[in-house]
Amino acid sequence: MTNTQKRNVTWQQSTISLDNHASLKGHRGGVIWLTGLSGSGKSTLASELGKRLFSHHIHTFILDGDNLRHGLNSDLGFSQTDRKENIRRLGEVAKLFVDAGLVVIVAAISPFRIDRDQARSLFPADRFFEVFLSCSLRVCEQRDPKGLYKKARADEITDFTGITSPYEKPIDPEVIVKTDELTIDETVDTIWRKVVLRAFVAEG
Repeated sequence: MTNTQKRNVTWQQSTISLDNHASLKGHRGGVIWLTGLSGSGKSTLASELGKRLFSHHIHTFILDGDNLRHGLNSDLGFSQTDRKENIRRLGEVAKLFVDAGLVVIVAAISPFRIDRDQARSLFPADRFFEVFLSCSLRVCEQRDPKGLYKKARADEITDFTGITSPYEKPIDPEVIVKTDELTIDETVDTIWRKVVLRAFVAEG
């Protein structure tokens, strides 16, 4: 869209506020952004955390990076430019769900800090929580749940994060969980205490 075209597009403001949604649902909306290497446990953790939220009547939705590549982001590859656009779209979709009052769990490698920071900028400071799944490359490669490390080592995959493409660790995430040391239940409990109870459960 050109600058001229942008000037002809007006944002339509909703008459239902975030506070209205929180009052109706009994909790606030926001984003829990899970980032880490392939194999660090993002999808597994998102699923288990989503079930915990659901069991406590917290309206949630999981945006899994791989799932979106089957639809919305199916036109994107894995170059740095496409990865940047992939995360931009994830952030924008997450914002729509948060505007509807949901707690959104994003599970995506999102390897570059600048792209994660751009996603963060879409939300108020107390509505976005970066959770770094710290797991050694050795353990991630041993797990290799999708067989991708094996393919990367055999040069069947190019631009693979951790092998032929860099992963930039978060500098100051809200939460760090060592998924090569903690069980999945312990990891969910940590995020529950440090994020969910403090940020998303509405008062009163």
